[in-house]
Amino acid sequence: MRKSVYANYAAFIRTSKEISALEGQLLSMRNLLSAQAALVHGLADGVHISSLCADDADDLRDEDLYDMDNKQLSKIENWVVEFFDRLEVLLAEKRVEESMAALEEGRRVAIEAHEKRTLSPSTLLSLNNAIKEKRQELADQLAEAISQPSTRAGELRAAVLALKKLGDGSRAHTLLLRSYERRLQANIQSLRASNTSYGVAFAAALSQLVFSTIAQAASDSQAVVGEDPAYTSELVTWAVKQAESFALLLKRHTLASSAAAGSLRVTAECIQLCASHCSSLESRGLALSPVLLKHFRPGVEQALTGNLKRIEQSSAALAASDDWSLSYTPTGSRASSTTPIAPHLKLSISAQRFNSMVQEFLEDAGPLDEALQLDGIALDGVLQVFNSYVDLLINALPGSAENEENPVHRIVKVAETESQQTALLVNALLLADELIPRSASRILPQGASQSTPRRGSSDRQNRPEHREWKKKLQRSVDRLRDSFCRQHALELIFTEEGEVRLSSEIYILMDETTEEPEWFPSPIFQELFAKLTRIAMIVSDMFVGRERFATILLMRLTETVILWISDDQSFWEEMETGDKPLGPLGLQQFYLDMEFVMIFASQGRYLSRNLHQVIKNIIARAVEAVSATGLDPYRTLPEEEWFAEVAQIAIKMLMGKGNFGGNGERDVTSPSVSSAKSYTSN
Repeated sequence: MRKSVYANYAAFIRTSKEISALEGQLLSMRNLLSAQAALVHGLADGVHISSLCADDADDLRDEDLYDMDNKQLSKIENWVVEFFDRLEVLLAEKRVEESMAALEEGRRVAIEAHEKRTLSPSTLLSLNNAIKEKRQELADQLAEAISQPSTRAGELRAAVLALKKLGDGSRAHTLLLRSYERRLQANIQSLRASNTSYGVAFAAALSQLVFSTIAQAASDSQAVVGEDPAYTSELVTWAVKQAESFALLLKRHTLASSAAAGSLRVTAECIQLCASHCSSLESRGLALSPVLLKHFRPGVEQALTGNLKRIEQSSAALAASDDWSLSYTPTGSRASSTTPIAPHLKLSISAQRFNSMVQEFLEDAGPLDEALQLDGIALDGVLQVFNSYVDLLINALPGSAENEENPVHRIVKVAETESQQTALLVNALLLADELIPRSASRILPQGASQSTPRRGSSDRQNRPEHREWKKKLQRSVDRLRDSFCRQHALELIFTEEGEVRLSSEIYILMDETTEEPEWFPSPIFQELFAKLTRIAMIVSDMFVGRERFATILLMRLTETVILWISDDQSFWEEMETGDKPLGPLGLQQFYLDMEFVMIFASQGRYLSRNLHQVIKNIIARAVEAVSATGLDPYRTLPEEEWFAEVAQIAIKMLMGKGNFGGNGERDVTSPSVSSAKSYTSN
């Protein structure tokens, strides 16, 4: 509703001023008509008396009509003469109250004389004209006094009130506001001359001067003219004009320079001062905040952009030298002193500094949010710089797709070891999951009531807009996680020369050998198990309290490798329709490899339903490929228990807990023995 009012406020004020001017003209016309009516009545009385004299046989004179009370007539006429002289003296000496009292007395006498016919028409006309003339003269004296800069506040209010009593309230109110405007401009010039810098101190002094003047003008306006809508609209128009002039002055001398330098703190302090002064005027019906915000908002957005750019540049510079080792955040900075990182959280150097800069940014943006409702812009900006920082982390992965596509995008120190690469994930996860949302909660709208301050932060974090914003942060973390998984999967699937290690040949060629195979998971899946085991140990130390993310990381990494097999068309074309299709031994090895993945993923508790289903699907596809050659794959495949036993033994051996060379285990895991058991049972 307020937006609608202010959108049409100019037209409303213009109409109100026209109505006020029209009211003044009507008042002048009424005074003129009253004077004309008095003149007409006087002339009519004179004509009536003359006609009586013409018809009277005694030929009486006009003056004889007043002989009945000659003494009283002489007394009133003498009073009129004395009244003229006394009024001249009072006006000359500028004795306003006495002059007004005399004019009021003269008006009463004129009315009484007209009703009782105690004055001759000519004398009554002279009295009325004199009262009108002297009233105008007194009004001009008061207007001149109001316009004088030397007139004190008390004298100013008295003069304005006197002018209103004389029937010229519109003029009185306009002169009152003009007087305050002249004084305000003079004080601003003095303030600017006495200030060598235009920082926060200047903004505070200027804000105090402007809004205190507006408040005093509003107080005097109400005291003089009351709640008259015409005068109130004029006051609002005047106050809006002063607020706009103030906003342009402050923007030109303070906010523009601070915004250009990205000094968000100075901008925030200045706007917070203005907002506090504006709020004090709302009780008087003057809501000037929208006027200021219209002028301040572009500069504030520029300052926000400058700060966000600085955060992005600083993060890139730090990432170029970060060794990606995690440590506790040192205390002492402004951000860490207000929002310390929990003792169990560790970040690398660039992430620590990034978190500190974001906290400082949101801390400075808090006052701006209260005044300008900038929480959406500030949070979107934080999301933008976080995405930029995640891009740096992705570029720190060896052989990342971003680096290959745009090698000069960022100069970032590469995370060589698996511990360093996992530290990249720790940085992103802790920032997105805890540190940044905790800092952002202070500028979010408070949906909870103020009666529960202890739960206010939690309530704000649970608001729908905050939840959606946190999801966007988490999607950036997922982007880094997917890049991490893709990079490690590619290390397994391809050699450094770019050749494919996980190809269909390792299974197809098994049926061409005459020797009995050594049934054990393929080397690439042994490496996958070893890599997942190492990463599981690393994440268990780094992701304390966030085991779910660690589990999802291992799950996604395993899925990435298996999905590559499932989606690789060349792999399946050679298996299904190649010159040498998949045979029974190759199928058995492929089955063992997939069973091996399912078992160690299940034991590590990162076997997802999706991964389980994909493995089942690709095993079924491999079985169909063998069936298409005319062989019955189920007559050559051992029982499922055999695959599970071999996979378990392989896990123990790879972990250093078993020995595959023993005769007992060798006999148990022999496919021929297991097959014989299967056939006998069947």
